[in-house]
Amino acid sequence: MKTRAAVVEKRNGPIAVQEAELNPPGPGQVLVKIGVSGVCHSDLSAVTGAIPLPLPAVLGHEGAGVVEQVGEGVRSVQPGDRAMLSYITACGRCRYCVIGKPNLCSVHWRAKRGSLCDGTNPFQRGGETMYQMSSLGTMAERTVVMENAVIPIPPDVSFERAALVGCGVMTGVGAVLFTAKAEPGSRIAVIGAGGVGVNVIQGAVLAGAEMIAAVDISDEKLKMAEPFGATHLVNARRDDPVEAVRELTGGEGVDYAFEAIGNPKTIEQAFSMLNFGGAAVVIGIAPQGAKASIPASWLPYGERRLIGSMYGSARMRVDMPRLLDLCRAGRLKLDELVTKTYPLDEVQTAFDDLRAGANIRGVLKMY
Repeated sequence: MKTRAAVVEKRNGPIAVQEAELNPPGPGQVLVKIGVSGVCHSDLSAVTGAIPLPLPAVLGHEGAGVVEQVGEGVRSVQPGDRAMLSYITACGRCRYCVIGKPNLCSVHWRAKRGSLCDGTNPFQRGGETMYQMSSLGTMAERTVVMENAVIPIPPDVSFERAALVGCGVMTGVGAVLFTAKAEPGSRIAVIGAGGVGVNVIQGAVLAGAEMIAAVDISDEKLKMAEPFGATHLVNARRDDPVEAVRELTGGEGVDYAFEAIGNPKTIEQAFSMLNFGGAAVVIGIAPQGAKASIPASWLPYGERRLIGSMYGSARMRVDMPRLLDLCRAGRLKLDELVTKTYPLDEVQTAFDDLRAGANIRGVLKMY
């Protein structure tokens, strides 16, 4: 069948809506009619090459929609089911999946980039292979994904809420609750108040943090972060962020510093903000080959830790529905994250606004 999709052809090139051929779902695969796709900084990183992705590629990894067709052997969903998509396709059988770390699934991470985990490429154009961001390609009217990437959602959950849980919300909230396991009363700093950073702030609120300092170079982003629970705002363009955060804690430093940018300098700053026993949690994806330098003696002296967080250490089929439940209970803000919606044809404008930092989260609506 034919479908329209947002496609990038070359590094740092424009994003254009093109018509593509989409193969029907094969064994273990599912055809999804996309309702909403978030516009995430990781997609921009795929455009620039900071996240490697073969081109041409259909962008998008934060989506929700309706199952239209299933391939042979699919049992967990059926046509008509509403679903959100996980950008990590956990196999359920490898060592990491079995020990409860499906976010580190070896089958997913060893699969060819831009392809489904079974090695196929459902998108074609004139006989040419088109790749998919995170094995999903949600910036399309329809996409074909593996069954294990499809997570059913209740009828009363909007596609907007479900789509954002599929990446930015799970990544940010999970980093606090599941990676760091922050304790009540913790003092926390969050470097980067964008789409992931504000969800780190929400996770800190859920964890019962005593202090939540949002750090960014944009007053507009800091202002947007405040309603999500930031107790202090630090503009790193005007003030040294390490000194400012230490001053807020009486010179001691924070228990947890979360880096949501993917910049070596801000990773170093996060580590330098720590008190004894503190942990710097790196969420942002730095460019390939980038290196950060930290005082090595600080690791044993004071037992400071530097740890990474992928997808918020989530068990996707368990934790993503849990976040939807928290929203329904009024404890997690999802609707408020959507700053602006765009039709698919305005995808380039959506990416321009992303570069400009205009939104907490922009979303593409396919209907």
